Amino acid sequence: MNLLKGRGGENHMTKTLRAIVGSMLLAGMALAPAQANAAGLQCAPFARMFSGIQLFGAAASWWNQAVGKYVRGNSPEVGAVMVFKAIGSMRSGHVATVTQVVSDRVLKITHANWSIINGHRGQVERDVTVVDASPNNDWSQVKVWFAPIGKVGNKAYPVNGFIYAKADGGQQG
Repeated sequence: MNLLKGRGGENHMTKTLRAIVGSMLLAGMALAPAQANAAGLQCAPFARMFSGIQLFGAAASWWNQAVGKYVRGNSPEVGAVMVFKAIGSMRSGHVATVTQVVSDRVLKITHANWSIINGHRGQVERDVTVVDASPNNDWSQVKVWFAPIGKVGNKAYPVNGFIYAKADGGQQG
């Protein structure tokens, strides 16, 4: 019996190491001069590092990639990755990590490359508001905080759902 194994079968030391490396990367990004970060961060690599969910490629592809690897669902949980569908203005989709569930229709996320801040995309936004805009209260459409206007935007974006940082043991359908 291995006492270091966690719920998802992951070694406790691996989780700790990933958390330390992720914290160091976040601290480095916060302290880096704007010029060094001019190229900016993309949402998928940031979400992978921030959440620990090891999926790759375009954000919109994460939903299907998660099948058989991670549990998926329609209810937000802290640490879950919300997967936005690809649409015309967002051809690669978008991913963001849930940092707080405020109510049944409001949550907070941390994500990269959403708002234009100081004239540039690719910035990390921490604990910004997302509102469930779906008619059936199922998180299939959301409105997201947009820094240039200083509030939640008017446009509703389609969402596939949430990928949870739990290994899929074959129970999902």
